[in-house]
Order: sequence, then C-alpha cells, then structure tokens
Amino acid sequence: MTRSLKKNPFIANYLLRKITKLNAKAEKRIIITWSRTSTIIPIMIGHTFAVHNGKEHFPISITDRMVGHKLGEFSPTLNFQGHAKNDNRSRR
Repeated sequence: MTRSLKKNPFIANYLLRKITKLNAKAEKRIIITWSRTSTIIPIMIGHTFAVHNGKEHFPISITDRMVGHKLGEFSPTLNFQGHAKNDNRSRR
C-alpha cells in the first residue's frame, strides 16, 4: 500500500539535515545511508548516496528522472549468477 497523499513523502531526518548542510556549503560528498525507504526529492539532485544493499554500500548519483522513487530501488540486493550448466531441472 502506498503512503497517503496527505502526508509528505518519507525522508529520514538525518538525510535531510546532511543534504541541507551540503547545499549551504555548496559541497559534494558521498552520503552513506541505510535508509532504503527514503523518497528522492528535488533537493537531492546532483548528490551521491551510498545505499546499503545488505552487504555493502552501493553508490548512486541522483538525477532529475529519479525524483519520486525510493533510494532502495537503485541498489540491487540480489545478483543472479545464471543457471548451473548440468542442472537438468532448468531444462524442463
């Protein structure tokens, strides 16, 4: 179920504080976060976030086409390795 339109989009408070500090200084640094549920808003454009995917932090550069999506959508958690060569089940 999606978030109510009456509420604002969810953004972790510490992320919002870090972004406003960096924008005030006109500084570009990688922001490390575990908050995959935070929504991308227009003030995040141009920043780089390192989003945790369960194992490591995956760097993501925010563009204008990403606004409205969640940070976790751009950090893959599963890497498909392919089917085994001699696996008869996959040939059914």
